Order: sequence, then C-alpha cells, then structure tokens
Amino acid sequence: MKTDFLVIGSGIAGLTYALKLAQTKPDKKIIIITKTVADETNTKYAQGGVAVVNNLVHDSFEKHIQDTLIAGDGLCTNEIVELVVKEGPKRIQEIIEWGAQFDKDAQGDYQLGKEGGHSISRILHHKDITGKEMERALLQAISQQKNIQLIHHCFVLDLITQHHLGYFITKATPNIECYGVYALNLQTNQIENIQAAITMLATGGNGQAYRTTTNPTIATGDGVAMAYRAKAHIENMEFIQFHPTALYQQGISPSFLITEAVRGDGGILRNKQGEAFMKQYDARKDLAPRDIVARAIDNEMKRAGTEHVWLDCTHMDIEKFKEHFPTIYAKCLSIGIDVMKDMIPVAPAAHYSCGGIKTDAWGRSSIKNLYACGECASTGLHGANRLASNSLLEAMVFAHRAYIDSIKKIDALTQSSPNEGSQVGAWNAEGTTEPKEMILITQSLKELQLLMSDYVGIVRTNERLRRAMRRLDILFEETEELYQKTQVSPQLCELRNLITVGYLIVKSAQLRKESRGLHYNTDYPNKQNNNTVSKTEHW
Repeated sequence: MKTDFLVIGSGIAGLTYALKLAQTKPDKKIIIITKTVADETNTKYAQGGVAVVNNLVHDSFEKHIQDTLIAGDGLCTNEIVELVVKEGPKRIQEIIEWGAQFDKDAQGDYQLGKEGGHSISRILHHKDITGKEMERALLQAISQQKNIQLIHHCFVLDLITQHHLGYFITKATPNIECYGVYALNLQTNQIENIQAAITMLATGGNGQAYRTTTNPTIATGDGVAMAYRAKAHIENMEFIQFHPTALYQQGISPSFLITEAVRGDGGILRNKQGEAFMKQYDARKDLAPRDIVARAIDNEMKRAGTEHVWLDCTHMDIEKFKEHFPTIYAKCLSIGIDVMKDMIPVAPAAHYSCGGIKTDAWGRSSIKNLYACGECASTGLHGANRLASNSLLEAMVFAHRAYIDSIKKIDALTQSSPNEGSQVGAWNAEGTTEPKEMILITQSLKELQLLMSDYVGIVRTNERLRRAMRRLDILFEETEELYQKTQVSPQLCELRNLITVGYLIVKSAQLRKESRGLHYNTDYPNKQNNNTVSKTEHW
C-alpha cells in the first residue's frame, strides 16, 4: 500500500493535520490509521478546555506566555511558548469554523474558565467534554474529504527506515529516513507494508505505564517507542504529569477525571481531618500548578495513611455546577455521591507526558520525513510541567505548522525517482508461532504498572529508580524473547512499547540530578542552575 501522507493517530493533532492537507492538496492521498475506532483518543477525554487568549481587553499574550513559563519551571523554550500563544487564536477560530462549539453566556460572549497556574480566566470549554466536542467537529469535517482514507483497527508495529534495508543505524547516523510503517490489520490479521512520502506520528500519551491513570487503555506510548527504536531523538521523559484530582475508585483504571476547572469554579481540596490544606503548600492554594498540587495531595495521603483526599463542592451553586459539569455530576451520582451534599474522593493519577519525540518549530523529528505532534512530541512548550489546558492548543498549532512544512516538500518527494523505501520487503515472521499463554503478557503488564507507580511516581528516590531499572531490565529481556518467537499481537506490542517508555522515563529521571517541575527526587531536593533537557542513551 502506498500513500502520499500517512497519519498515525486520530486525535486532535492527527485530524487537524490531515484535514488541512486534504483541503490544500486534493490530488494527494492521505491515510489515517487508528488502532481502535476513530474517536477513541486522549483528545476525547479532555474535559477542562483549551487555553487561549480570547479577549485582549482583559487578557494578553504576555500573561499567557508568563503563566506557561512559570508552570514549566525553567525548561520551556521561550520562542516556542511565544509562537504557540500568539498563533493559538487563529487555530481556535479554524476549529470553530469547522463546527466546534464552545459555551457562551446569555450575552453571546464565550464563557472563560480558570484553572491551576493561570493568572486569569481564559479557558474555552464545551461543558466538561471539550475534547469530545472538538473531536466530533474534526471527524465530521474529515468525513467530507474524498482524499482521506481512515483505517480503523490497524496497529502500527514499527517505522520503516534504512534499518529494514540491512543498514546498521545508530542515533549518530546522519540522514535517517522514514519510508512508512509496518502495520497489523486486525480485521484481516495481515501485516502490511504501508509506504508513505511523509509520516506523521500523532499517537498520544503513555499513561498505561502506570497502575492508575486518566488515560484510555490505548495510551501505551506506541509512537515514542517506535521512534526510539528508529533512533529518533527523545527528551524529557521524566516529566510525567499526575492530574491531582482523579475520582478515587479502588481498583478501577482508567480513572474518571475530575477536571481542574471544578477548582477553578470554587472547589476546595480537604484532607482526612476536613482541613483545606493547600494554603500550607502554595499561596495560590487550590489553583497552584499541577505539580505542586499533586505533590501536596501525595504528602497529605502519606501523612494520614489514606488512599485519597476530598474535593469539596458542597458550597457551590448547584445549577451552575450541573450546567458546567454535567458529566461529572452524573458520574458522581451514579456511584452514590451527591456533590451538593457529599465531598468527592480524589487522588492523583498519571495524566500527561511532557516529554517525547523531540521536534523543531515545524513539527519535524530528527528523522527525515517523519513528523510528530500532540502528546507524543516534545516541542519545548511544556518544559518541566504543562500548564493546564495548553495541550489542545499545542496540538492545533503544531499540526498547522507541520502541515505548512509538509506541503512545501511533498511535490518534490512524490515526483522524484523511487526512493529506497520501495525496496523494503514484507514483514519477516519466520520461526514464530501463536502465543500459548497470554498470562506471560498480562502478568508482565501488571508488574510494569506496579513498579512504575511505586518507584517512579510523584516522589522519587535514587534507590527506587535503581530498583525500577533492574526490574525493567528483566521485563525487557523476557518480553524480547517472547517477541522473537511468537506472532505479533496488539497486546504483546503494547507491552513491549510500555516497557520501552518505562525505561525512557526511569533513565531520564536518573540523569536529572535535581528536583524540578514534575520530577521530584528526595535525594536531590533542590534545582540546579543548568536548565537543560534530558536526552536518553539508547538501550
């Protein structure tokens, strides 16, 4: 199979990129691959909204830039922050024109929410299902494009590079090129070679590396792991954001998210004794940045020996709550919690990866003709901690910039003589057999999630990181042995990808000899002056 553009992932990043390509280049073929159904993405579960400067009378680009830099704790790239904030309003206007609807007040003005780390109300939202609404609008627009083929239930195994032509490649090899992917079509059970002039990784996050996460089950770090195996540059993987307020339900994962906007509207965090404890940790109290709030909750839980704290909404206006947070209200009611009478049990859960595939200002990775966008990418916007609701904005801005760069080069790529990618053969499954015991996969996944949660969570130590690495080495060896002798399956490949992501997180955490943002190591409690990104060595 051949295509001009290949997009891996159907969240806001991949869909925005594909839609712009289709509208500008109707003569070019675009394939979007998703491993389940099109709308099952991290985007779908984004409740709070999208941060953007919507009113220059009450807000300013400078304020949004400063809020982002403060949250990023010294590791943001200033130029990237500026371009995302300043280009953001145009991207928001585009998705509104494509049909996305954001809440307005009685006067017809947009309702603007406030979340942790923001100095002013600037969050556009659609109830408490903003991501789902944006996804809906994009999928509807995509369905009207004749040159887009959307392939469901197709699991990408690996990026195709010169490695598959027999060349020895290392991270120092110049001019590594991406020719497309190998993908397992789950409907035909066949592994296909999909060749593409340009490939975009928009595969989302890796929350499933942890026992408790707000991410859907598809968030298994596939894009980062594939890019790492292809020798792309990866950075800042130690910065895993734990959302402070996931609904606590013992043994249930993914966790239901209680958006930060609830605290923006007046919700108060309380400990076992009923104390509003955030004032002890930060002057911004419940609206401090997420890294500070998550660590505070973690400390309160450990100090009291509890598995959650409480989010108190009992003093809030019931009608406004139900209007702004209908999904949260209904979810709580379904498990016997009346938010007007009962406090909500909440605990931190793995939520967002601030690091990933290193890209430049145009979404280009270190591998030729390979772009990355959305949560799988590390653009320089988030630094050591993502400012709330900046992720959807980042995805739209970089999808647009990658689209601009892609259309500049596509004609030259497709008109040139056949590249080496056309010589890549079929997937080699020689000597493999069907797996006889799924327990080998499922138990390893449980071990991985347990060790990552216990050793590489909100608070870390050198000894915990060493233990995590030793156990990851064993899991890696066992899983690679299984991978070499059994036929590939989504479950096996996801486990393999999650182990790779786990290694990258631990290795990056070991390299950072300080505490900064989302990485807090009690053996190095202070910040260092050298504000550098962390680049991992290859396994």
